Amino acid sequence: MTSTLGVTARAARVWRRSSYSTATGNCVEVAAGDGVVAARDSKDPDGPVLVFSRARWAAVLPGWTEQVR
Repeated sequence: MTSTLGVTARAARVWRRSSYSTATGNCVEVAAGDGVVAARDSKDPDGPVLVFSRARWAAVLPGWTEQVR
């Protein structure tokens, strides 16, 4: 399940930047809470946000980290 996150919920979250982020800021930020994990582009913090269930995030994350290495 992916969806967008409302402005109030977006502001209430604590966003963390990937440890793999580049000096140019090309990275993904994530925030967890309320049984979901949200992801956004660090260059566009007011832009779209993808929201995943924790189970879906756990399934997607290994594939993404393999691509970074």
